[in-house]
Amino acid sequence: MTLFSYCLSIMGEVLKKEAYGLAVKDESGVISPFHFSRRETGENDVRFKVLFCGICHTDLSMAINEWGFTSYPLVPGHEIVGVVTEVGAKVTKFNAGDKVGVGYMVSSCGSCETCTDDQENYCPKMILTSGGKYYDDTITYGGYSDHMVCEEDYIIRIPENLPLDATAPLLCAGTTVYSPMKYHGLDKPGMHIGVVGLGGLGHVAVKFAKAMGIKVTVISTSDRKRDEALTRLGADLFLVSRDPEQMKDAMGTMDGIIDTVSATHPVLPILDLLKYKGKLIMVGAPDKPLELPVLPLIFGKKMVVGSMVGGIKETQEMMDLAGKHNITADIELISADYVNTAMERLQKADVRYRFVIDVANTLKPSP
Repeated sequence: MTLFSYCLSIMGEVLKKEAYGLAVKDESGVISPFHFSRRETGENDVRFKVLFCGICHTDLSMAINEWGFTSYPLVPGHEIVGVVTEVGAKVTKFNAGDKVGVGYMVSSCGSCETCTDDQENYCPKMILTSGGKYYDDTITYGGYSDHMVCEEDYIIRIPENLPLDATAPLLCAGTTVYSPMKYHGLDKPGMHIGVVGLGGLGHVAVKFAKAMGIKVTVISTSDRKRDEALTRLGADLFLVSRDPEQMKDAMGTMDGIIDTVSATHPVLPILDLLKYKGKLIMVGAPDKPLELPVLPLIFGKKMVVGSMVGGIKETQEMMDLAGKHNITADIELISADYVNTAMERLQKADVRYRFVIDVANTLKPSP
């Protein structure tokens, strides 16, 4: 972590570079053109032209202040990819022309227990890419914008063989499912995991699990996505969670389950699918508390844990694995003027599976 920008702010000498993008001005969630400024490239900074930016459900939640801590104006976006245009004097890992990305965070303290454990995403002083507060007390602006500047240590290198548009969502969705599989030892060939929900997170969870040599069962509330899961994404099995016979037959068969669902749903039937010492990992974020039955945990030595995006090291590992196996997200590429409509559709789960903004070709500065 560099104190360069902070020191400049103390001296009242912070330099700025004009930028433009899309911002939310209030809790209506309506997104409109926005002119702002970013700091000049510091000695440890990387500046890049934004080419594409994914739309995450978190963007929608932040836009409407669903969690109660949004600061306006908000420039959303933390699935940001582009090409390096400038690097600071002390930058050693990147050069102009490199394909890079920025995910959920742009800084952390670098010295606490979580940071030294390569889990900067849990640092109490972690700074969000969008809507956070930087060291100079300015609000951080995300990737719905023409360019980004970020500390070198929080930049992710994108493999040359991956298309940038479909790679952008991996910076959030990809690392969100990769991190718990890796951390909890569910990445070993021959293991069996379940994936609850086949959406933006679930479909990349299936792809990464299959790349690791893992048996995958997709768990959904209806048969509607069976062919999608088995035929196109390559899942091994498909379970309808509302079918008691199917669920009974699968009891005690899974080493772990990644639950990606953000809506309120029953947990007991999912817990019953786990083997002895199995782990249910929650990566979705329901807005209401879930009912957690304790007896299945006690009698099966089972665990329920939470997980969010991965740290920088994990995220780079995930991206390298994606490059090795040509893993990308399934996207709908949209223009900048379609973002408000995309947010409305996202609220209805009407996307297969991730919206990505074609920033470079469609985001034009307003007068």
